[in-house]
Amino acid sequence: MHSVNFLDLFQGITTLISSPPTILFGRLGLILLGMVLLYLGKKGVLEALLMIPMGLGMIAVNAGVLFLDPVTADQIVSGAAVNGDPVVAQHLVEQAASGKMPGGLFMAPMVEKSDNLMYLMQVDFLQPVYTFAFSNGLIACFVFMGIGVLLDVGFVIARPFLCMFIALCAELGTVVTFPIAIALGLTNGEAASIAMVGGADGPMVLFTSLTLAKHMFVPITVVAYLYLGLTYGGYPYLIRLLVPAKLRGLKMPARAPVKVTSDEKLAFSVVGCAVLCLLFPSAAPLFLSLFIGVAVRESGLKYFIAVIDGPLLYGATLFLGLLLGVLCEASTILDPKVLILLVLGILALLISAVGGLLGGYAAYFFSGRKINPVIGIAGVSCVPSTAKVAQKEVFKVNAASIILPEALGASICGVITSAIFTGIYITLIPLIGK
Repeated sequence: MHSVNFLDLFQGITTLISSPPTILFGRLGLILLGMVLLYLGKKGVLEALLMIPMGLGMIAVNAGVLFLDPVTADQIVSGAAVNGDPVVAQHLVEQAASGKMPGGLFMAPMVEKSDNLMYLMQVDFLQPVYTFAFSNGLIACFVFMGIGVLLDVGFVIARPFLCMFIALCAELGTVVTFPIAIALGLTNGEAASIAMVGGADGPMVLFTSLTLAKHMFVPITVVAYLYLGLTYGGYPYLIRLLVPAKLRGLKMPARAPVKVTSDEKLAFSVVGCAVLCLLFPSAAPLFLSLFIGVAVRESGLKYFIAVIDGPLLYGATLFLGLLLGVLCEASTILDPKVLILLVLGILALLISAVGGLLGGYAAYFFSGRKINPVIGIAGVSCVPSTAKVAQKEVFKVNAASIILPEALGASICGVITSAIFTGIYITLIPLIGK
């Protein structure tokens, strides 16, 4: 009868203590980070819908690392049996301990061979969801469809030039970060993918990185969604730093309300979808998803609205957060380039916010000092979060100043401009070389 080591019964502990220091502390750090994200989501500091499943997934995937059976492990890695070779078996066990090989029952994001993939889909419980809904960008399209149902494009139609101007200014980080990333040694595809964080639109980052830098899309996407919390926590301080209290409290002159009918909104969605798909067909799935949501809303299709606004949007958001958490496995995240991505991600969001506020200042001066420059921060497309942040900061100084309609219009335009830049990068990068 073979003796069983006591720790063999608790393989998560065994794999942890037998890991190299980098992996060991990486796993512990990511477990703690998952707890922090979950707590901040519960407190409302970060977006609870994403951070709670993401935090819990991060905890589980880094705690639940196990030693795979050598035959099973080899099937996953190379698709061939070890045929009882003890040297190969020991090598595979060492790989599992070092974190260089899938060592759990969640999913393997980088598996490529079709026979290995079919095997994994029978073993890893999230592999089918990842393969059929995440790695092809389908979840991003579902989320965009849900966003479309929630958007009232009437805010854009009421002041289209102001909203689009501010949104374009707020893409500054998306543009400026690209050459900085190239200078730091990233490839064109990697640079474009991390630059898209400046648009503050998670589905766009996911879609771009899947297309241009699939080998790095896991850390890039995780960085993007982690940093979107900055729009809640960091942007208010940036507004106070760059906009004096006197201007923050500026009350804009009353304007006659612009009545926009549902027919006009529907026409906007039809024309917008056709024109943008014609100009940027590489991003057509995103444009279609966004505008079909708008069209369903404005057509009054209540049964479709109930499906898209409920199970589709929130189901996609749940699995998006969960899969992002599970992707934060130590061996995947502890890539030397991740530190560069962390710096570039926060830089992109910071530059975009500054660009948006500069656009707000430009609108303030060109309007004869009538437009509140704080609206500029709403051009960063994290709709409706940045619009709410802008209104809240204005309200603290002057409760009579209402900028939310213009801010929402700028934020909605930000979604459109981030999709446009996604199309530009996806189209141009293959032409100049990834």
